Amino acid sequence: MVLSGKLINELGIKTSAEKFYKLLATEFHEVQVHCERIHHAKLHEGEDWHDTDTVKHWTYVIGGEVHTCYESIEEVDEQNKKIIWKIFGGDIDKHYKAFRLILEVSDKADGTAVVKWTIEYEKINEDIDPPYGYMDYFGKNTRDIDAHLIKEEKVVV
Repeated sequence: MVLSGKLINELGIKTSAEKFYKLLATEFHEVQVHCERIHHAKLHEGEDWHDTDTVKHWTYVIGGEVHTCYESIEEVDEQNKKIIWKIFGGDIDKHYKAFRLILEVSDKADGTAVVKWTIEYEKINEDIDPPYGYMDYFGKNTRDIDAHLIKEEKVVV
């Protein structure tokens, strides 16, 4: 009986790794404006969206259903453009004992960039499916953010 697992998805993006990472690392409150599947995000505890002591409350849509959860930052590695979040409460706790989301963004030699999402999870029992819907959700949000950043670049030019 396997209760824990890991899902990984790598997506190519047209925007630079630096710009994509910057939005999530320093302008996280803006993500809800650019992603249609995020209905609402607000600070639940704390005053700074990017502080590890802050807890955010999210309302979002996966598979046509509205979900909620809380999120806090566990680790930020600016040099490697990596952020680790702990996701908990709300609908997450109905299915998972532990749920970590890891973002890594890197530039490729050909001038493009790659976003790597990793979900590490532990299910509450063996009848629970792995969080494939969440991986799809983060992939679609990546596309939305990338499109916004590309559009923003064209306006500036």
